[in-house]
Amino acid sequence: MFEIGRPMTTVGFCRPFRDTWDRARDRCYRFFPCLSDPARRSSLCLKVALVMLHLVFAGVLFLFDRDLIEKTRREPWYTALYVLLFVATLAQYFFTSGSSPGYVLDAMRTANETDALFKKRSMTSKQPASSKNGSLIVTVDGNQLGRNFLGGNATYWTKLVMDMYPSGSSVRSLTCTYCNVVQPPRAKHCQDCDKCVLQFDHHCVWLGTCIGQGNHCRFWWYICEETALCLWTGILYITYLKANISKAWWIDVIMILLLVILSISLIFLLLLLLFHSYLVLTNQTTYELVRRRRIPYLRGIPERVYPFSKGACRNLYNFCCAQSGIYSMEALPTAQELEGKLKPYTCLDVISCRCCC
Repeated sequence: MFEIGRPMTTVGFCRPFRDTWDRARDRCYRFFPCLSDPARRSSLCLKVALVMLHLVFAGVLFLFDRDLIEKTRREPWYTALYVLLFVATLAQYFFTSGSSPGYVLDAMRTANETDALFKKRSMTSKQPASSKNGSLIVTVDGNQLGRNFLGGNATYWTKLVMDMYPSGSSVRSLTCTYCNVVQPPRAKHCQDCDKCVLQFDHHCVWLGTCIGQGNHCRFWWYICEETALCLWTGILYITYLKANISKAWWIDVIMILLLVILSISLIFLLLLLLFHSYLVLTNQTTYELVRRRRIPYLRGIPERVYPFSKGACRNLYNFCCAQSGIYSMEALPTAQELEGKLKPYTCLDVISCRCCC
């Protein structure tokens, strides 16, 4: 009886505290609804942890490095540039994490709404899609919209997307089983976001969002700024250790430990920056590069051929200068285009900048 009653006494003793905790949690969820979602709560905790890490690495410098404080008084522009890069990196992080990667459902809604507006306008306002570079652009204001009619029963989005695939492609095989929407080329359903993403690259855990057509450029700039900040902070740590290596051993241990973490982070960021720079110059995504043999439209294309590449310069221009609010969908290359990409470069091609155009 004693053993049986003991847990009941413990539960009864803890019940008031549990009820108080539940009431406080419900009140917190009422004021902050985002905390009620486990996924958003974990993403918020991760963002807070990342900000705290930045503050710790920068704060330790200004706490222990007297030479840096003295240099700030003599040359305030030096510290001002560092603080500016620090703030810009964090701002770019939140700007990228809060941006849309370009969801297929949003593009479909925009295309159907624009098509409905076009039907109300006169026939003179209709502009055919450009077939020069194989890309199809749908703008929010409806200035440009490719038009092709494959049948009267299908929706406009279905007609639009099916025109990007070879003739004879099945609509059922191209329809997402989760979103029930026809996916254009290079789109993929993200299990974490539970949405189809245009030009899906990967789902970034640190940002809490997908990286796709809409925010890949912002993600690249965030990596670049984070790499520069990490490199500059590492230089400041090394400068401090050279001048104060034997003054206080416990401070040296802290600084060396933080420097090791910075070095590992810097190596990872540099590799990530180089990798995504290569993807940008060749107009690829991480998903296409890693799962190339499993993607149906890339399965029969040789490894050294980049089917969506338009040349390094044009790829870079489209990546950096793409307008916000525009959904750009690229059609699959034809057999003639792939045959042209298979030809090796010659000296004449290098002189004529074939690799850039």
